[in-house]
Amino acid sequence: MLETFGHLPIAWLLFAVLAAAGFVSFFAGRTEAVAVGRGSSERLNSQPNYHGYFVAMATIGPAAIVLGLYALFGETLVRGELAGELPQRIRDLGSLELNQYIDRIAEQSAMRDAGPTGNALFDAATARYTSLLGISRIIAVFLALLAAWAGFFVAKRKLSVNFRARANVENGIKLLLFMCAAIAVFTTIGIVLSLFFEALRFFSRVPFFSFIFGLEWNAQTGADFGAIPLFFGTFMIAFLAMLVAAPIGLLSAIYLSEYASPRFRSIVKPILELLAGIPTVVYGFFALQFVAPLVRSTANWVNGLAFVPDGFLAAQPTSALAAGIVMGIMIIPFVSSLSDDVINAVPQTLRDGAYAMGATKSETVKQVVMPAALPGVIAALLLAVSRAIGETMIVVMAAGQRAQITPDPTADLTTITVQIVALLTGDTEFDSAKTLSAFALGFVLFIVTLIFNLIALRVVQKYREKYE
Repeated sequence: MLETFGHLPIAWLLFAVLAAAGFVSFFAGRTEAVAVGRGSSERLNSQPNYHGYFVAMATIGPAAIVLGLYALFGETLVRGELAGELPQRIRDLGSLELNQYIDRIAEQSAMRDAGPTGNALFDAATARYTSLLGISRIIAVFLALLAAWAGFFVAKRKLSVNFRARANVENGIKLLLFMCAAIAVFTTIGIVLSLFFEALRFFSRVPFFSFIFGLEWNAQTGADFGAIPLFFGTFMIAFLAMLVAAPIGLLSAIYLSEYASPRFRSIVKPILELLAGIPTVVYGFFALQFVAPLVRSTANWVNGLAFVPDGFLAAQPTSALAAGIVMGIMIIPFVSSLSDDVINAVPQTLRDGAYAMGATKSETVKQVVMPAALPGVIAALLLAVSRAIGETMIVVMAAGQRAQITPDPTADLTTITVQIVALLTGDTEFDSAKTLSAFALGFVLFIVTLIFNLIALRVVQKYREKYE
């Protein structure tokens, strides 16, 4: 399949070839510029290095564009060619079944040690797919090398005493930065549009208001698609998480910014931020093995009190409280780090002025520093809420998967992200209301997090105070 060259993946080999071509073309362009300037860079409009950069960019750029286009569209063209060669009875299955059939062919082709399956048509199609894929890659590599040679010779011929190599190099860098920004923007647009159109397909089968305001969720059987229990569970767990993260994160930020010595701050702040680097699955295990049993035993102790009615607390093995506590611990560094940056951004002259007026340290923090930092702190808290709403692994492992509405934090609940995982896991039909409901939930979750982010930005813009 032309995926490896010996034991080296072909992608790394191509990267090495392009890098080598870039180095060679750089030195070739620089040498040519020195020759044009007759050994003196003062004769040139730009320094020799810029001439080398220009030739290197003209060599690597076209080749990278060819390989990028192949990465985007190459496999699609191969699949289309293979689909046209399949027997008519296979092509008559419909687009969904045909794509699934070709997906299985591609998976079989990717298995290097896979033998024949015994199905003559399938094995022949797999061999043909492998052949087409190899031919397409050879063509792509040949075109990339041809583009690189063409770019090299065209760029080299442009070198002269008056050639503005520096301006061309800077324009090329600007174009590269613009393309990177455009990729990010178009990726976001693509994600939003994919969610939107799939959500429209879902709402063509399930009424919008039944989904938004329904009180029963049983999407696995396709019976009920009322999302209110999922909204309730999502916001309840996020609320419990913020009850833990907001005070601890904010107070730790105040202490590290205003009270801690530089030595203590240099030790504790990195340790606190280590929490942000722990994988969420580790937090999930911690919640499942330690926090959830502790919450359940505490709930059972409360239920055993004489003045508490029987069954006052659910005391489930998994609970919203356990997930909320651990999620709050997870986002403490998020709140603390952002709040610390905001508090440190308050000008020192404001503190000095408060001390000159006779204010104590605590009075300065309460009446001067925090009011000045309040917009940034609110924005940090809103962004932390968005982070809590989008968390999945901790909720999957510690909160359960029961869609219900209950104020009892010791009961098991579920969230939007957990249901998205459950609906898209396993063998699913991507044309059923069950699967399409996951896209509807994802679109709603996107809108909710977007609203929180916009509110955070609006708060910062409206209430920001500028101090000189």
